[in-house]
Amino acid sequence: MKVLILGGDGFCGWPTALHLSGQGHDVTLIDNLSRRNIDNELGVASLTPISPIDVRLNAWKQITGRTIAALHMDVAREYDRLEATIDRLAPDAIVHFAEQRSAPYSMKHARAKRYTVENNLAATQNVLCALVETGVDAHLVHLGTMGVYGYGGGLRIPEGYLTVEVDDSAGARTQREIMFPPDPGSIYHMTKTQDQLLFYFYNKNDGLRITDLHQGVVWGTQTRETRLDERLINRFDYDGDYGTVLNRFLMQAAVGHDLTVHGSGGQTRAFIHIQDTVRCIEMAIDNAPKRNERVRIYNQMTETWRVGELAKLVSELTGAAICNMPNPRREAAENDLCVDNACLLDLGLEPTTLRGSLLNEIIDIAQRYADRCDDSRIVATSQWVQPREPSRQLGRERVAS
Repeated sequence: MKVLILGGDGFCGWPTALHLSGQGHDVTLIDNLSRRNIDNELGVASLTPISPIDVRLNAWKQITGRTIAALHMDVAREYDRLEATIDRLAPDAIVHFAEQRSAPYSMKHARAKRYTVENNLAATQNVLCALVETGVDAHLVHLGTMGVYGYGGGLRIPEGYLTVEVDDSAGARTQREIMFPPDPGSIYHMTKTQDQLLFYFYNKNDGLRITDLHQGVVWGTQTRETRLDERLINRFDYDGDYGTVLNRFLMQAAVGHDLTVHGSGGQTRAFIHIQDTVRCIEMAIDNAPKRNERVRIYNQMTETWRVGELAKLVSELTGAAICNMPNPRREAAENDLCVDNACLLDLGLEPTTLRGSLLNEIIDIAQRYADRCDDSRIVATSQWVQPREPSRQLGRERVAS
């Protein structure tokens, strides 16, 4: 199958490109290397030394004999090139990772908020519009987030759709199926809820075939393919903006830092290992919806944990101390999370759950590259509620009076 991967140099995109190529697919990746540029902006780098993209690709060819093509392109800003590329390659599937993926970064300041909205929505709109204009019948597989659902309410979260009962025009009760009401908790999550509406429209209006994968928090860093050679190693983000919670805990333990639990630790999140992420992408591609079938929505997660429970697990494994810190997010101190993930299980997913061997593997990686850690970048600094300068508030009051 011919597969185009947008954002193929990133934390999820790179191991997906290797996995699909290893399974025999003809893979082309597109990336503008914006994630590497954000590293430069933040003054922090992946804990693992990720190689330049050409070194990565050459290593893969040397080791496996397989070629992954790559194009440097900004999907959000180079629409004509994107449309021409889709028209020329005529892919069977397009995997869309080309979005700014960090909730904390999206709340960092006005520039990050604007960039996240402009980049994410334009990237999604451009690929959808290009599919319509070219007439290429590619199956679009998008990496969404469990965060579109929010984390409150105590309801069992279905796979995208909710059956409701409403009054019809004659006053009789009738059932309708709607998308589960979104409740984003950050600018990043808000862009993913807007993606859902774009998918709904282009599916309804133009018959595009789309699968939206609402993914949980990813843990782990290596897959079978990235372990083959250090030049193929995946990103390991540990900083307060891009590091995911379990990876951060394991890295903190490896370098002798306290485990930083924000707030009470009662927040419940859905999790998935990076190896399962690439497997889920493969299963989605292999089980494409038919034309005019509604958007498929899968909850791409394998288990749920409270943040405080994760900290205790890592503490018991490593002896690291736990430090509770003020929560920079605007969220409930505690929440329950009950998620339906039957679709991917029915397709054959065998979940990778948290267990000592894999946790130790991450700790080993963190210890191996501990000299690359910048302790000053560990603590989260992005705030959901930005403090307002008194002088600005006073100035507005004077204008109003």
